Amino acid sequence: MIICGLKLTHDGAIALIDNGKLIFSYEMEKLNNNTRFSDLLDLNLQFLASVLADNDYKIEDIDKIVIDGWGEDISEEMELENDAPVFFTKIKDFTNKDFEIEFGRYGMYVRDENVLDVQSFSYEKNNFSYNSYLHVSGHIMGGYCTSPFAQRNEDSYILVWDGGMFPQCFFFNAATKTIDNLGSIFHIKGDSYASFASNYKPFINFEKGGLSIAGKVMAYIALGKCIPEVLEFFKTSFNKNEEEISNDKITDLSGLLGKSIGLLKEFVIYGEINGIEAVDLMATYHIFLRDILLEKLTDLVSKYPDNKRNICLVGGCALNIKWNSHIRNSGVFEEIWVPPFPNDSGSAIGTACCEMVKNTNTLALKWDVYKGPNLKKFNDTIESWISIDCSIKELAFIIHKFDEPVIFLNGQAELGPRALGNRSILSAPVSPTMKSILNKVKGREDYRPVAPICIVEDAPDVFSPGTPDPYMLYDHRVKEDWVDKIPAITHLDGTARLQTVSEESNPEVYLLLQEYKKLSGVPLLCNTSANHNGKGFFPDVKSVMDWGKVNAIWSEGKIYVKKGESIYLKSELFEVLEKPY
Repeated sequence: MIICGLKLTHDGAIALIDNGKLIFSYEMEKLNNNTRFSDLLDLNLQFLASVLADNDYKIEDIDKIVIDGWGEDISEEMELENDAPVFFTKIKDFTNKDFEIEFGRYGMYVRDENVLDVQSFSYEKNNFSYNSYLHVSGHIMGGYCTSPFAQRNEDSYILVWDGGMFPQCFFFNAATKTIDNLGSIFHIKGDSYASFASNYKPFINFEKGGLSIAGKVMAYIALGKCIPEVLEFFKTSFNKNEEEISNDKITDLSGLLGKSIGLLKEFVIYGEINGIEAVDLMATYHIFLRDILLEKLTDLVSKYPDNKRNICLVGGCALNIKWNSHIRNSGVFEEIWVPPFPNDSGSAIGTACCEMVKNTNTLALKWDVYKGPNLKKFNDTIESWISIDCSIKELAFIIHKFDEPVIFLNGQAELGPRALGNRSILSAPVSPTMKSILNKVKGREDYRPVAPICIVEDAPDVFSPGTPDPYMLYDHRVKEDWVDKIPAITHLDGTARLQTVSEESNPEVYLLLQEYKKLSGVPLLCNTSANHNGKGFFPDVKSVMDWGKVNAIWSEGKIYVKKGESIYLKSELFEVLEKPY
């Protein structure tokens, strides 16, 4: 069965699954320097056909098109509705005429319905038909089907905590392909992490800050501290709020949202009355959410002693590496899985997985993380740049010799929001100024961390725990004897968002790290995403040249160096490249 999954709202994407194998997943932000969280609301069938054709498929080959669910904003008057109303949008047919389509709901508060129930739509006049599942269902199945549990045909809990929903827990029974809805474990929306911070500098006006605020807050709180008495107030107020919800039997969505909003207001007022520093309030709120998340998950699974203790974490909140680590380190679960695209960037894959599970005997998707768009070919000559053949070994020497970042573009883009080597800015981690250089290049705030990309076998020597982490989804502490050696990747709180690389996962980057280690004794490099600020990964070499913020670009066996800059002026570079050292 060939299934095409579409995500039409922010984080728009097209994914193709052919008989249980992911062929590609194209997030719109990774095409043509599109802005982050780009949507597909102007989708036309000709564009869809062109993307399929680039991968040797035709629309006629597709057995089913599946569209991820969504929903309009919830009105204050809504009291008894299960969820936001259905979403409509317009697309263009092959004659470039608009027609309106409808798709499934968001699913922010799922009750007694089967999350694998499907809505089917057909527009005979436009020769277009499709299925649609709840948005939450795409998260559920995208998480499970990419997990090791699916490969082993094992059951698993699945926690979905997305920006617009309460944390909802489900349990997938692999033998029966059924999903038990275990309910919301508490009543705070995922975007509260950012909306709470939006009351304070530098995050005031959260709505204008967009969907990138949460990641910035997670970095910024390293400047603050958790205050025990504030934490105690937060927890006491939260428990009282949840008790009132239970005692008053509040089940309508507007009532639950009202209680959630009221709780945040109570926290803000408490901080104002007591003169608590804003950064300390944010740091404390982070710990508060971390603690209640684990507490409520622990309470939930204790009710089901016979269930397998696997868990998938999905939704935007699963990008919080510190919460993920807290759950993993707790020992409550035997194994934890977070896909590299837990947020809406994985929704096209997830909604296609719903169809796969519903209509085939396949549970485990065959996939790898480098299934994004291919690099656009670059054959032009740019007068201000010079190019020369450059091996991976020679690139390692350049990074070691010159204290400058190098853009690394190779093969297909990685899926999800994080650069995992194929669309990265790489540099030596030993310079105390490199983090500032990279943040300046990226136009980012000075408190933002830079991640390490490390040889998987060497990670336990440098980091604690240093366990394999190929997708940058957990928190690792830099070991004391390494802190001064690699200052560029050590965050203000002594931690790092580690990515580990094996020879199997990314052979080119693995070789680069091995060669750099031979020269420096250090088994890792700085790694940050190669993109315009606020846009997706660079799709080609020319985009980087037009951007002009770095002096060297390596791509598929060639290095491009900007004339007149320090690397170019040091002719030793080209002598080395012409005569292997």
